[in-house]
Amino acid sequence: MEKDASVTASHIPASELLSQTMLTIFDTVHAAKAVIIQEENFKQFAIYMEKVTVVLKELADLNIDDSESLKIAVEILNREIKVAKQLTVECGKRNKVYLFVNCQRIAKNLEYITKEICQVLGLIPDISFNINDKLSELRNDMLDCEYRVTAVEEEMLEKLEAGIQEIDVDKSHANNLLLCIADAAGISTEQAVLKREFEEFKSEVGDKSGIDYVNLRKDSADDLKMGKIVTLLSRADAATSPEEKEIKYFNKRNSLGRQPLEPLQAFYCPIIHDVMVDPVETSTGQTFERSAIEKWFAEGNNLCPLTATPLDMLALRPNKILRQSIEEWKDRNTIIMLGSLKPTLNSNDEQEVLQSLGKLHDICIERELHCEWVMMEEYSTILIGLLAAKNREIRKLSLVILCILSKDSNKNKERITRVNNAIEAIVRSLARHIVESKLALQLLLELSRSNLVRNLIGNVQGCIFLLVTISSSDDPGAAKDAKELLENLSFLDQNVILMARANYFKPLLHLLSSGPENVRMTMAATLSEIELTDHNKLSLFEDGALQPLLLLLSHGDMKMKEVAVKALYNLSSVPQNGLRMIREGAAGPLFELLYRHSLSSPSFRGEVAVIIMHLATSTTTLEADQMHISLLESEEDIFKLFSLISLTGPDIQQIILQTFHAMCQSHSGLDIRTKLRQLSSVRVLVQLCEFDNHMVRANAVKLFCCLTDDGDDSTFLEHVSQRCIETLLRIMKTSDNVEEIAAAMGIISNLPKESHITQWLFDAGALQIILRCITGGNSSASYKRQVIENGVGALHRFTVSTNQNWQKEVVKCGFFPILLQFLDSGTALTKRNSAVSLKQLSESSNELSQPVKKRGSLWCCFSSRDIGCRVHLGICTVESSFCLLEANAVEPLVRVLEEPDVGACEASLDALLTLIDGERLQNGSKVLSEVDAIVPIVRLLSSSCTELQEKALKALERIFRLVDFKQKYGNLAQMPLVDITQRGNSGMKSLAAKVLAHLDVLHEQSSYF
Repeated sequence: MEKDASVTASHIPASELLSQTMLTIFDTVHAAKAVIIQEENFKQFAIYMEKVTVVLKELADLNIDDSESLKIAVEILNREIKVAKQLTVECGKRNKVYLFVNCQRIAKNLEYITKEICQVLGLIPDISFNINDKLSELRNDMLDCEYRVTAVEEEMLEKLEAGIQEIDVDKSHANNLLLCIADAAGISTEQAVLKREFEEFKSEVGDKSGIDYVNLRKDSADDLKMGKIVTLLSRADAATSPEEKEIKYFNKRNSLGRQPLEPLQAFYCPIIHDVMVDPVETSTGQTFERSAIEKWFAEGNNLCPLTATPLDMLALRPNKILRQSIEEWKDRNTIIMLGSLKPTLNSNDEQEVLQSLGKLHDICIERELHCEWVMMEEYSTILIGLLAAKNREIRKLSLVILCILSKDSNKNKERITRVNNAIEAIVRSLARHIVESKLALQLLLELSRSNLVRNLIGNVQGCIFLLVTISSSDDPGAAKDAKELLENLSFLDQNVILMARANYFKPLLHLLSSGPENVRMTMAATLSEIELTDHNKLSLFEDGALQPLLLLLSHGDMKMKEVAVKALYNLSSVPQNGLRMIREGAAGPLFELLYRHSLSSPSFRGEVAVIIMHLATSTTTLEADQMHISLLESEEDIFKLFSLISLTGPDIQQIILQTFHAMCQSHSGLDIRTKLRQLSSVRVLVQLCEFDNHMVRANAVKLFCCLTDDGDDSTFLEHVSQRCIETLLRIMKTSDNVEEIAAAMGIISNLPKESHITQWLFDAGALQIILRCITGGNSSASYKRQVIENGVGALHRFTVSTNQNWQKEVVKCGFFPILLQFLDSGTALTKRNSAVSLKQLSESSNELSQPVKKRGSLWCCFSSRDIGCRVHLGICTVESSFCLLEANAVEPLVRVLEEPDVGACEASLDALLTLIDGERLQNGSKVLSEVDAIVPIVRLLSSSCTELQEKALKALERIFRLVDFKQKYGNLAQMPLVDITQRGNSGMKSLAAKVLAHLDVLHEQSSYF
């Protein structure tokens, strides 16, 4: 620096020198920011240079051109900045691998230059306090600067140093080193790019015209080290082309004889007398196998096994030259053996083939380089051919060798799959015995790590199906490998679709949620096309299919909406999925699409309508009831959807009707039904009952029936005319849809019991139609049971005691025996309805019973006296007086009293109690006692139904007025009666006390009365 300071000042003004220097600094900073290797260090250097520029600019503003000392300082600074510029420019354009390998020395050079510039800044004379302070602070920072390599760079340099110390480095290790360097240096890992970068690296290492100021090649030791690094990285696949490797191998093979060489005596370890693998030299100059001499020391020996001289146990040095010689001898014999094994693998002797495969297996696992030689000798073709062998052991060992060959080598993978029908042969093994199947799976998994091979695997028929099957097997290892292989194959959309068709949906769901728009559409279309079980539909929603589909549904593009609708159409049929869709807001966008007439094709709107119907159906489940989930709540929404019936074609009309029918059966069904009746929906439904389209008509009838369950009579009286009645009967008579018949029958049963409506029905032949409906076909079918239940319910209209003409026609049509049959074999509702009709018929029996004619005395001598009905004390028949006793209906009614259904019990009790009305108490009670009816009536006192309790109590209060029955059944009734006096309501307590008084348990003046 003293020499530099003595430079004679030039005639150039200081201001111009400052401008030139600042321009050089600008170029240097620009070049420093573009450097990739040592990026952070060069950024920091650029910051220092920018701060120097700020100081120089302030100096230039002072106009001190006459300062000779300043001009000298600036000239020296300019020279140093140019050195820095050349360093940064060279580091920006040199080969990246070369720069990475020399990153430590680059950092040291950069640090040296920074400190040199710092020293030069100290030569600037004191001109301004402000400038002096800035210079002082800047110089302190630059003096303290310390450029370091990153942790990744330091780690990689250590690995390179360790690698060049080894004589024999595996190809995989070299591959890994080169890939790590590429990743750290920002180089693409594509083979062509790596090959080009490595060739440039070799060229720069061989170029002796390096720049001296960078000091990247100080002496011959550095040249030697760089040469070793080149040799080390040359073993990587990307560093040498396959053609170059093959030429080198075959040149070597052709130079050898056909007979293997015996090992030299020097190759043997004197201790174990076997060829050494890791020869080490002791302090006496003798060579032993490392493991053998270490064992010798471990056994307490400290003398040389050969010379008996003392040994330094820590002074074991690898005998690299001998080890290399042994490796070369082994390689020579291996190459010769590879040439001799081919004919034996084509032998018809299975044992010979197995022995040769064993030798080939040992060669492959000995060194990674051997696998390259095996592939060059085209053994892959032979091994693929052996997969068709009958012997399972041959196939298994062939798969093992192929797996070894393909490991960590994309080139080998590609060469294996180029063999004719290679993948097909491996897939056939996938379907064989479990051990062979697992080996084939491992091989396919290894092959799938090559992007080029992946395309081929998924195209083999049945491959993906087999993999999906294995992925759910009980073997955890095989299942894990199968899932990993499926994951590797999922990069291709077609494979993902095949996986979904085999019920493996994970890749599809991933692409559906995070893929590009066109891929998401493809995945959604797949969900719309494949046949799915309910379990699969549930699992798809549980695993996240809904939200991506809802995003597509809300997309601005109509095609996106259409594909989302088709997928939801397929998935929404499961009630749990429907509920999830309602909870996550799917109903709003769906209704919006349904109402947008201009943007929707009829088929598209139909699919939307079906999805909404599925959502409505889901609200009928117990889960929806527990969570209080509804599809529509406001009257406006209900009106808007129902109004659409008048604006759409038959296909959508029937779906909307089904939707409302489902909603009417949900937990909010009562509210829905009420609002529909308020919206005059009955008028629309009455019109639709005459519709020509049978499906629309059937669904309209079903919804109409649903609305009649609990509606106000006035609503129906307003809209139900004689024509409507005739229409319903015509449906019952002509329809082949049992569900529609059941609904029409339900309407007739539920309509107001106005006499004019019943007369319309009677006049239109309703009884004959009802009879045919309930007696025809198979009554075990679910909808047929509904027909019977509703038909027997409709019969109530005609059995009322106020119109005996209707009653007579009922009996004349033959309903009486049918009702008795239903008491024994019908459903609970059918039994109840049958009992109601019998009760209504029985109410007319007393009036219709004919008095017993009194005969003359002469007639009495020749004929037995006419005996009347024991209950009605007159002449009774089924046809004339509808007498339960004559019809043998009493015992079936008694049996119904034992039924668990409260409604059936109550209706049966009502029918039986008609036998003890008024004056018939004595006779009727006897009949009930004879058929053992009183005991079941007593049991009804303990019923959970208050109404049933009260009816039984009233009946027993009358029966126990009779002494015989009080004595016979009183004890049985006491405890239930006492319980009622304690727990019943006030009215029942009083009545129970009255009965207890009949039984002499309570006094007539008891406070209970």
